[in-house]
Amino acid sequence: MSITPPHAPVASARIARLFIYPVKSCAGIELPQALLTDAGLDLDRTWMVVGEQGEFVSQRELPRMALIQTRLKHSEVILRAPGMLPLHLRVDAAEEPVRVRLWDDDLPAYDMGPIAAQWFSDFLGQRLRLVRFDPEHRRLSSLQWTGGVEAPNTFGDGFPLLVLGQASLDELNRRLVAGGHGPVGIERFRPNLVLSGLEAHDEDRLDRLRVQADEAVELQLVKPCPRCSIPDVDPATGETGTAVADALQAYRADRRLDGAISFGMNAIVREGDGELLRVGQAVSGDWRF
Repeated sequence: MSITPPHAPVASARIARLFIYPVKSCAGIELPQALLTDAGLDLDRTWMVVGEQGEFVSQRELPRMALIQTRLKHSEVILRAPGMLPLHLRVDAAEEPVRVRLWDDDLPAYDMGPIAAQWFSDFLGQRLRLVRFDPEHRRLSSLQWTGGVEAPNTFGDGFPLLVLGQASLDELNRRLVAGGHGPVGIERFRPNLVLSGLEAHDEDRLDRLRVQADEAVELQLVKPCPRCSIPDVDPATGETGTAVADALQAYRADRRLDGAISFGMNAIVREGDGELLRVGQAVSGDWRF
């Protein structure tokens, strides 16, 4: 007689916050709901700032990018920065085709024209241009980490979504305060989905997430997110420090990344292209054993 094994326990959570970052490495936008596509949340990392040779730039080199605020209004993205008039970008606008470099990827893109170029150059103090992702191009996440699943993404560092548990930030802030530093906001870590109801770093141990949406939505957590210097950029001032990296180094070295610091999990979309994600939706997850 065969014996049916007991069902593995399922993690329960809720979507606490949703963010998109229309211009890579500029400030994000918190939304009550967001459209899910197979390449992540709609309009997330659709634009990117590049240097004269087409190589991307970020807060790593230009921390003042954190001061550039983004806002959605009808069919526009509006950018604001201290001392600058607003820059209005039509969501569907694109000018000359160009080639750009993002990490090891050489990608087609569309230049957004001289006005956008001058705006970024003036604020950030060097010659820069703004480009838009080519929606006809299929940029795939690392097949090694996705297990061979083809998962497209735009100008993200490598995956469509970043998932972070609120409890993970709470634990980091507990350590920061204990060390004599102030707490930090979750915007420093640039997540797309923030989950409540989990223990600290439970997202590290989860495999698939099912979101209670109108139709089936399934996300798969595939790779820990390695951290650079950006979480140490103060989003209110653009100034840099070391307190966050120092605190994470004490307890977040990740053997899956050969000892690099990780915080949050990169995810791909397995099901749910075209569905709306909303704050408050229930999420269930399978533990990875």
